[in-house]
Amino acid sequence: MGNGHRKWFVRKGVEPTELELKVMECERRGYIVPSRKLIKTPEQIEGIRESGVINTGVLDLIEKEIKIGMSTEDIDKLVYDYTVDHGAIPAPLNYEGFPKSVCTSINEVVCHGIPNPHTILKDGDIINVDVSTIYKGYFSDASRMFCLGNVSPAKQRLVDVTKECLLIGMEVAKPFGFVGDIGFAIEQHAKKNGYSVVRDLTGHGVGLAFHEDPEVCHFGKPHTGMVLVPGMVFTIEPMINMGKSQVVFSERDGWTVTTRDRLPSAQWEHTFVMTEKGLEILTY
Repeated sequence: MGNGHRKWFVRKGVEPTELELKVMECERRGYIVPSRKLIKTPEQIEGIRESGVINTGVLDLIEKEIKIGMSTEDIDKLVYDYTVDHGAIPAPLNYEGFPKSVCTSINEVVCHGIPNPHTILKDGDIINVDVSTIYKGYFSDASRMFCLGNVSPAKQRLVDVTKECLLIGMEVAKPFGFVGDIGFAIEQHAKKNGYSVVRDLTGHGVGLAFHEDPEVCHFGKPHTGMVLVPGMVFTIEPMINMGKSQVVFSERDGWTVTTRDRLPSAQWEHTFVMTEKGLEILTY
C-alpha cells in the first residue's frame, strides 16, 4: 500500500468503511481521488444546506423584485439586506477585494459583473445574478438568469440551453463517476446547439470555504478528473457563449469578465452534494 493510500486509510484500530475501500480501489487504479477534508460530514452537509436555504431565499427575492429601470446597485442592496437580516454574510463582499455583495452580469458580461448605480436594466437584457452566502461558517453558491421584457428569441434560446446544460451535467454526475463526465456532457450539449463553453472559469468545491477542490470544468473527456465520492460538495455552473469561447478579463476593475466577441453569454449554477444515489441540490 503506497503513501497515497495511507493518507486515507491507515487509522489505528479502525477497519476501513465500505466507502473507504471503494476510494482505495479507485486510487489503486491510478484515479485522482479527493482528500479526506473534501468529504463532508453529515453535520457539515446540514450546515451547508442551511446556508443554501438563505441563498435560495435571496434569489427568490430577486426574482420577485427585478425589473426594467432598476440599477444593479439596487440588486446589491436587496441581496445585502436580505442576507444580513437572516443572520448570514454575503460571501462576495470584500472577497479578495470584490467591493459588492453579489455579481450582476448583463448580456455579454460572462461573470463577476460589479453592481453600480449607473448600470440600469433595460428592455431586452438578460442578466445573471450570482449569490453566495456564509451562514454559521458554511458557504453556498448559486446563480440564476433573468430575462427582462422583450428578450430576443436568440437570447432566450441561449438562456434556455444553458439551463439544460446545467441539468444535463447534474444528471450524468454519479457516485464514483468522474468530474470529466460532467464537462463532457455539458460541452456536447452546448456544441450541438451551436454554442461554445467558457474554458477560463470553472465550477468548484464549496462548503467550508468559498472555493475548494475540485475544479469542475464544463468541458472535458469522460472518465477523467477527480472521482466523485459521496460527501463531496461542489458547484456546477456552466458559462455558455452565443459566439466563441474566448473571454476578456477587465484590466480596469480586475473582476468583470466579458466575451471577446461581445456576443451574449449565460450561466446557471447550483451547489450540490454527491450522495450514494446521485447529486442532491443544496440551493433550491
